[in-house]
Amino acid sequence: MKRIAAPLAFLVSTSVFAEPDFDSYWHDGKAELDGYRLQVSRYGEPREGRAVLIYVTEPFSESKRVKVDDPSKNPSDVTDVLKLNAVRDFQTGIYDYNTMVSTFVRSKDFSPVKVSFSSAEWCGHVHQELLFSPNKITGQYFSYFEGETGPRNLEHKANGVIEDNLLIQLRGLRGDFLKPGEKKSFPFLPSVYHGRLAHKPLAWTTAEIERSAEAQTIGVPAGQFTISSYVVKIADGRTGKFLIERAYPHRVVRWELSPDISAEMTGSARLEYWRLHKNGDESHLKALGIQPKP
Repeated sequence: MKRIAAPLAFLVSTSVFAEPDFDSYWHDGKAELDGYRLQVSRYGEPREGRAVLIYVTEPFSESKRVKVDDPSKNPSDVTDVLKLNAVRDFQTGIYDYNTMVSTFVRSKDFSPVKVSFSSAEWCGHVHQELLFSPNKITGQYFSYFEGETGPRNLEHKANGVIEDNLLIQLRGLRGDFLKPGEKKSFPFLPSVYHGRLAHKPLAWTTAEIERSAEAQTIGVPAGQFTISSYVVKIADGRTGKFLIERAYPHRVVRWELSPDISAEMTGSARLEYWRLHKNGDESHLKALGIQPKP
């Protein structure tokens, strides 16, 4: 039985359903859009903002590392990816930050293929791209700060976890990332978003990830959810907590990475958002718990 996420995530049923097949659920021609109320620490002060997580599958070129226009032209070069665009916007005094991290992972096993990051604010632009091969990560960083622009080349560690991939991996879309009560340590690559705001170069560290043994029910602006929680303890001193919806599609109900960021869901929908660009289509933002900008 195929279970479709409600346009607004209100009460979660306690009935037991067989989880849908990943490919049929995620290749329905729509994207999942999740809205969040966001709090970010910047310049030593808390900042209120909003975030949207956009999950969608698409055909992807292994050689060019971009979306394929016509998969039938060179099918041997095409892989199916799940893309997450994580948009975070927040105000800092007179000017605002507009940031996005695009994470591309292979749909078959959620291994990373590409991560790109952009930040636009009144001081300038920053852009970063990382390309993942079996044994190495190659990339480039462009900044308006002197001395920051340059290559970003790293080893790709076996069984490594990429922070930008946590919002996909912890959802367990093809099965649990960890079993209830399980704890494991992993090589860990911090987020490109965190590296930018902290002005720290990317470097591998380690993290311990533990899943709660028991489920619990919590309330957020989007409604009530039965969730499992994951605690992520990173060797750089940060601690994360991710509350994952128990029912499929296991949305991220709330997440935080102290002291940088916390977010709680305000709404959710499955939409062909790329078609909703006409005057009046702003009304669809209400399903995400987001007020359209004037």
